[in-house]
Amino acid sequence: MTDRPDTQVDSVVLHDIGELLAHALEMEHEAVLRYHQLADSLELHHNQQAAALFRELAARNEVLATAIGDRARGIALPRIAPWAFKWNCPHGPKAGDCLDERIGYQMTARQALELALHNETRGHAFYAGVAAADGNDVATLAAELGTDQRAHLDWLRTWLARLDESSPPPAEDFDPPNVTA
Repeated sequence: MTDRPDTQVDSVVLHDIGELLAHALEMEHEAVLRYHQLADSLELHHNQQAAALFRELAARNEVLATAIGDRARGIALPRIAPWAFKWNCPHGPKAGDCLDERIGYQMTARQALELALHNETRGHAFYAGVAAADGNDVATLAAELGTDQRAHLDWLRTWLARLDESSPPPAEDFDPPNVTA
């Protein structure tokens, strides 16, 4: 499996360390928020296994956000409007927008991990794009952050390898949500 299954690494030019740290903090905070939202929804629908995985992912992203926040201490971070972030995808490098059709309350633990792997891969691609832009201090820090992101990818791959391939599909939903076409 590649680190970028469907994500092209494009150079992303960030002007200083503060701008990179602002992007990194926003990315991690957004990931924590989304993973908690998914876990809440899955718990509501009694899908404890997938919910627990998203809680663990949120906790791991919180640790990374704290480390980035510590690194940013004393550095003036720019205020960046939500539409001005230099993501290489529409709603942030970890947003699930490319796989929204796969998000559902009946998703299996495997589907949850695959979704997380996809989004963490996009986060890694963002850092790789910044690191590829040039060889300055920003690129060096982006490469370090990419290494942290790779640890998330490795953790996800380990969990995916542990899952039983024969686990049953989700039970049939006898009372599906009313969704208009």
